[in-house]
Parts: sequence; C-alpha cells; structure tokens
Amino acid sequence: MNLTPKQKKFADHYIVTGNATQAAIRAGYSEKTARSVGAENLTKPYIRSFIDERMAAKDAERIASQDEILAYLTSIMRGEHTEQTLRGVGEGVQVIDDIDIGAKDRLKAAELLGKRYAMWTDNKNLTGNVGVIIIDDIGDEE
Repeated sequence: MNLTPKQKKFADHYIVTGNATQAAIRAGYSEKTARSVGAENLTKPYIRSFIDERMAAKDAERIASQDEILAYLTSIMRGEHTEQTLRGVGEGVQVIDDIDIGAKDRLKAAELLGKRYAMWTDNKNLTGNVGVIIIDDIGDEE
C-alpha cells in the first residue's frame, strides 16, 4: 500500500525526531490529535515498514559493515594506503606529504584480522568421555 503524502511526511519527520507527536504536528495533523494519530501511524504496518526501511538505509550509509572493516584492515596490512604527515622544507615552512603506512599500523591490522579469524587462540577445546574412577587407597588400619 502506498503512503499518502501526509503519512510520508510523518514518517520522514519521525525518522529525524524520533517523536511521533512532533512528527504528526510537522506533517500537518492537528495539534489536538497529534499524539493519538502519531501512535496510530506507528502501528500501521505499511508506515512502520517504510520507516524501518529508511532507517536501515541510513544505518547502512553511516555504519561500516563487517566486510567493509575486514577489507579496510586487509588493505592497511598490505600497504595499499598512505597517510599524510607534515615535512619541514626550511625556514619554518611545512608541506603535507603522503607516506606509506608504518610497520606498527600494518602489524596492528594483521593482528586484528588474526583475532577475527581466531588464529592465535590459547584455549584448547578438549572434549571426550572420561569415566570417574574412585580408588580407595586409604585402607582400614584397625
């Protein structure tokens, strides 16, 4: 079902404010009924799904995914990036130069990748069925 222009405005304002009453007022609903209309709009599945889809799209743009992080760490480890640093050229003048990423940063990226793939675990997972044997070696001295 398609949203009406007013419902779309409500959803857009709700995404920004997180407040259903304010979103209803800004979308053009009456201030008297804004609270109930806002709550009702949030219970309508097609409005709720529209809001959820828009929120997921916003999160995908802002928040790095696991694959994105792993790809970045890999490119750092392989030395495919440079970093900027200041270099003095005389008389107090500095210029910005691009230099290769340092060995410490490359090692840190490799370490983080290794942790992700559990390459350096000290825990040994041992499983098996071992029966309990009780040995009475105290004896009776009476």
